[in-house]
Amino acid sequence: MVEFFEMFGGTSLALIGAALTVCLCCIGSAKGTGMVGEAAAGLLCEAPENFSKCLILQVLPGTQGLYGLVVWFFALFTMGAFSGGIQPLSMAEGMAVFASCIPMTLGGWLSALYQARVAAASINIVAKKPDDAAKGIILCGVVEFYAILSLLASILLLMNAL
Repeated sequence: MVEFFEMFGGTSLALIGAALTVCLCCIGSAKGTGMVGEAAAGLLCEAPENFSKCLILQVLPGTQGLYGLVVWFFALFTMGAFSGGIQPLSMAEGMAVFASCIPMTLGGWLSALYQARVAAASINIVAKKPDDAAKGIILCGVVEFYAILSLLASILLLMNAL
């Protein structure tokens, strides 16, 4: 690992930060959408007419994976990947990009998992009172707000990283 950092310097730190962001956000979203899908499958066996309500609840924890991808693109853009190739970065610059990715990495990963728990519980609302499904969606929206704050924090940090 030391040889890797010596060879690539700050660029490797920046790439690792970007990669961790997209990977952990997507892992959280995959696990989250899977959890909600499992909860929805049980309900849909009995009440298939609730499919669209369950689908909305299942999709919500998947947004964090998209946010992670957005931060990944911003990090690559900051490193110059879309303007002629990634530029060599000093260790300080690489650490700045790495640190800029942390809000979305952790915020996206954890909010996807917690939002999935709220969405899976909201499937019970759909099961008992299908007309109240919007209440479950609103509850999920509260958790989504913190994923959006994480996205905003990472984007603003990346805009000022170099």
